[in-house]
Amino acid sequence: MPKTLPAPSAEVVAPAPVLLPVAVPPGGGDLLQLMLDGQPRTRADLIELTGLARSTVAGRIECLLSVGLLLPSGQSRSTGGRPPTRFAFNPRAKLVLAADFGVTHGRAALTDLTATVLAEEVADLDIAAGPEPTLGWLIEAADRLLAQVGRSRADLAGVGIGLPGPVEHQTGRPAKPPIMPGWDGFGVAEWVGNRIGAPVLVDNDVNLMALGEHSVVYPHVEHLVFVKVATGIGAGIISGRRLHRGAQGSAGDLGHVQSPRGGDALCSCGNHGCLEAIASARAIALQLDPDHLGVADASRVVLERLARGDRDAVAAIRRAGRDIGEVLASCVSLMNPSVIVLGGALAGGAPSLLAGVREVIYARSLPLATGELSVVPAQTGEHAGVIGAATMAVQQFLAPHSIDAMLATAV
Repeated sequence: MPKTLPAPSAEVVAPAPVLLPVAVPPGGGDLLQLMLDGQPRTRADLIELTGLARSTVAGRIECLLSVGLLLPSGQSRSTGGRPPTRFAFNPRAKLVLAADFGVTHGRAALTDLTATVLAEEVADLDIAAGPEPTLGWLIEAADRLLAQVGRSRADLAGVGIGLPGPVEHQTGRPAKPPIMPGWDGFGVAEWVGNRIGAPVLVDNDVNLMALGEHSVVYPHVEHLVFVKVATGIGAGIISGRRLHRGAQGSAGDLGHVQSPRGGDALCSCGNHGCLEAIASARAIALQLDPDHLGVADASRVVLERLARGDRDAVAAIRRAGRDIGEVLASCVSLMNPSVIVLGGALAGGAPSLLAGVREVIYARSLPLATGELSVVPAQTGEHAGVIGAATMAVQQFLAPHSIDAMLATAV
């Protein structure tokens, strides 16, 4: 069952008191991994789980207490003598700044170390205005959100950012994004990191939506494909419960796969016949009204016509679903996912799109691949991107080697 997304909170959470350890034994990061399930444990529990000496476990616990990542959590039942203290992971020890940028909007959120949203801010933004105005808003929003929860930039463990275009994940630089003029090669991670004072990770927005949906709704699913249908079309791939980016970060570029019905339709990437050129919100809006050039609000235009019962809009949406299904049928045969999730502004407001996708996938794919395949709408909705961005940053911060490095400098 998906966890409920909390409403933004203004609760002030004070960090744990600092206890200075005498030494920093290696392996505190590994010990913390055992505590991330939220279950309180005693020293004896951890000695039994790890097989380590009592002094080693005690030293690692003291180190984690000193930086607030563990907190005392009551006492266990005594078997004689003083009841042993239990310890639990403290998800509020640090915060993460997460951002999800679309073509026409920006969403910034503060989360704890479970990627649970504590406070958020949404604004109408034009991604085509360029990187500095867009990212400048994020810096300003971060300070407002931190003030709202009574914390400071020093409490940030990291920053995760999702952008609506191809991103070279290792460098955090957009790579020739078709709908983001002025962003190509811009050092997003460096620009934000230098101003915010925390590590920054950047990825394609659909990758992060896949990560967010998977972590909240399908954490035990091994293989999942998340498809975003909005102004453009893209996919995020979870394989072996891990986000699959490919060699250069362009895995899942579904919108620029040639569609059987694509013909000579010109795509924003410069090629002809791409799926995005015939089945995205922008393509559908232009099909319904060739004189309408408002790319930025294409999803809203299509959904408004659909809400009025416009027959042309209904037919266009269903046809787009079938076109997307044609391409996804090939993905099903190639990857054999157990879940395909449809999200994005257009998918969220047009059930007939999902019906068209299902119709073709189940008709075209082999029974072995579809016998246990679920094709479903997204459940994380508009929060998928920020949850995924936060999850990406949290995973890096809580990695054992990162925790060990932090403990070594905390003495």
